[in-house]
Amino acid sequence: MPKVSAGLLLYRRGGRDVQVLLVHPGGPFWAKKDAGAWSIPKGEAQPQEDLLAVAVREVREETGFEVAAPFVPLSPVKQSGKIVHAWACEFDGDAQAIVSNTFQLEFPPRSGRFAEFPEVDKADWFDRATAHEKILKSQLPLLEEFFRLVL
Repeated sequence: MPKVSAGLLLYRRGGRDVQVLLVHPGGPFWAKKDAGAWSIPKGEAQPQEDLLAVAVREVREETGFEVAAPFVPLSPVKQSGKIVHAWACEFDGDAQAIVSNTFQLEFPPRSGRFAEFPEVDKADWFDRATAHEKILKSQLPLLEEFFRLVL
């Protein structure tokens, strides 16, 4: 059975423009990757967990943002052997002020030394065209469905 993740595609309106918030994963593997590396804030759900509650929790853990309804469901997508469930939510927060939880990783590999890294090292608001360049390819359908719904 595939793993399940849940997250939120946060968006804001500025006049006629709509921007989406994407996060960049922390850690040494992602440090020099940009195009095709960004994601919606999301995280793994345990069996029987309410997926929308997981999505809200993961946004809080990865950004420090407290978000509230309404939530618009998007169609799930497959990403690296897991299923990602997502909802769109209008929210306007300071992307530069995120506060992310951290994880430990043996680094350099096989060195016996462990370092702590933020789960998300940065976030930013992107217009439609830029978001399409930045987001993981597996999450493109989320963006496309979202923009069909809001425009």
